[in-house]
Amino acid sequence: MYKRILVPLDGSRLAESVLPHAQALAKVEGAEIIILRVPALPAAEIFTRAPGMVSIINKDLEEEAETYVNDKVAYLTDEHIKAKGITKDGPAPDAILSVAEEAHADLIAMSTHGWTGVKRWLLGSVADNVVHHAHVPVMLIHPK
Repeated sequence: MYKRILVPLDGSRLAESVLPHAQALAKVEGAEIIILRVPALPAAEIFTRAPGMVSIINKDLEEEAETYVNDKVAYLTDEHIKAKGITKDGPAPDAILSVAEEAHADLIAMSTHGWTGVKRWLLGSVADNVVHHAHVPVMLIHPK
C-alpha cells in the first residue's frame, strides 16, 4: 500500500518521536523512508544587522541539515530500511508538501507539538498546514 513515506524532521527529539512508527510501517509495507530536513532560517534582524553573515549562517545551516539527514539515513539503512534524505529551503509546510509531490510520497508521517490556544495561534502549526493541504494521507504522532 505504501511505497514511499516522507518523514519531515526538524532535529528535535519531539520530531524524531515519529521515527519508530514510520520504521514499523516501512518494514511491514517494504516501503522507503524519505527523511526531509528544512533548515531553519535566521531571524530577520540578522539580515539588517549583519547582511554579510547571512550567507555564512545559511551555509552552516545547510551543512548541518545535510549531516543530520545523512545520519538518519545511515541509521535507517543499518536497520535494513530503504531510505534516502533530502534537504530543502523555504517555509516548512511548503517544503514538506513540495517534496511529498516531487518524491511521489504515499504518506507523510510527522510528529505534532500538540500546541493549543494562543501558542498555536502565535506560532502556527506546520502539521495543521500539511494536513489541510496534502494530497496524500498524513499520519500525525503526538509525542506523549
